[in-house]
Amino acid sequence: MTNHGETTEPFENGDITAGMSFDGQLTPDTPLALRTPAELADALPYLLGYRPEDSMVLVSLLDRGTFGGRARLGIPAGTEDWQAAARQIARGLVIGTRRRGSRPERIVAYVCQEPRPGETGRDVMLRLAPLAQLLRTECGSLDVPVIEALCVSDTRFWSYVCPVESCCPPEGTPMGMPGTSAMAAAATYAGIQVRGSLRELHARMQPWETSAALEQEVALDAAGMSLVPRILDDASRAEVAEETLDLAGRIIRRFAEAAPVSGIHPADVRDDTLLGHDEAAALILGLQDRTTRDRAAAWMEGDEGAPALRLWRALARRCVGPYREHAAAPLTLAGWVAWSTGDDIEAREALAMALGADPHYLFAQLLHRACNEGLDPESIRRCLRQERAGRRPGEGAPSTEPNIPEQKSGSQLPPDTTLPAQDATESDPATPPRRKRRPRSTGPGDTAPGNTGPGKTGPGKTTPAKPGPCAQRPQAQTRRPTRSRPTPSGAGKTCHDREDG
Repeated sequence: MTNHGETTEPFENGDITAGMSFDGQLTPDTPLALRTPAELADALPYLLGYRPEDSMVLVSLLDRGTFGGRARLGIPAGTEDWQAAARQIARGLVIGTRRRGSRPERIVAYVCQEPRPGETGRDVMLRLAPLAQLLRTECGSLDVPVIEALCVSDTRFWSYVCPVESCCPPEGTPMGMPGTSAMAAAATYAGIQVRGSLRELHARMQPWETSAALEQEVALDAAGMSLVPRILDDASRAEVAEETLDLAGRIIRRFAEAAPVSGIHPADVRDDTLLGHDEAAALILGLQDRTTRDRAAAWMEGDEGAPALRLWRALARRCVGPYREHAAAPLTLAGWVAWSTGDDIEAREALAMALGADPHYLFAQLLHRACNEGLDPESIRRCLRQERAGRRPGEGAPSTEPNIPEQKSGSQLPPDTTLPAQDATESDPATPPRRKRRPRSTGPGDTAPGNTGPGKTGPGKTTPAKPGPCAQRPQAQTRRPTRSRPTPSGAGKTCHDREDG
């Protein structure tokens, strides 16, 4: 599972609060009291929208006990990295909450990890006790006290703060049955859904490791020999782009017309049967061209959004063997569509996986940070809609491509948008620092969707960026290919862009 950090906004409806009474009448405006460690442990999946694994989580409480922002970070494998990780998540939550115009008054800390072979839940609690203490120390250094620190492991929880044995016994307290608490009822009524674990979500976009993976790898080799030279040739590049987008459109319609099935795994298997090896190979290689990928990002909403997301997931599963790095493009598209349609959880996971496939993929870096900052993707959607509406059917000239800049030198932002400020104290382990490059005096610039969004300095406030026309930019450039494997006659050669920052 990817080890990445994330921060999330408070609930917009504000109907779940801490430290207030609950009279048993469940309405959208009813405050819900969470006073005991048991209630706080039960609330964690509803606060995040999923069940965290191998994670440290901080939840801020604002004035009057209202839940504020939440932050999650994977637990580093080495204990020598714990202090840096604790400092990162504490500063990320506190500074990020203040940047959005709120002031965290207190924090609830969680450490969640399942037992290793031969361990018990109590062993996990004792092993993670130093990490919990580091979280309390780092939050305290920012003048925000941790009022409760919990360990959740093996369907039990322990409090590192409560000294009362009758309340928090040494052997831990069993977690309640999922969905049976007052918190579960309130969350369900408010429309807050809790999906499975991140591990299950991650599995939907993992490359195949079955016997079919070899057949897909052979198809990718064959497609590479025919497509890569055409993509690198300026005379045929636009033609390949049109072929790629036409094929993607046909498959999206095919997915949309397929009979629905129940269950996540059966649905993914159904999609895999609807996508041929040769089709997947052509799309994977065609999307390595940034201009083509930018245009594919316009399938982001309405009736096209859901089947497009299914297609990008299916393509990520087909990036097998030496082609795993190629998954950065479909994973980033999956993250963009998920974010655009309001699923921030899948968006963060897909974008983190894209950075795992290629840490220098700038499109994923920008989207991942913007999503974590809680920006609104609407400005990007508006730009893509305008570009799509202004492009005539069959028109493939580079000048008609969407202009969503990748923050390279001289790029322009759409009006009324800004990127989150880069803060070294809130860096993400999945997002490497940008490498400085000398500006090139020749060659076209490159752009990509995803680096824009309204910069919120407080509730309802927006900081406008420099206005720039959405449709005016120089032609995107495809860089020289890298070989994914040494094969004769150019087999396996790719046109994958590393998109160095």
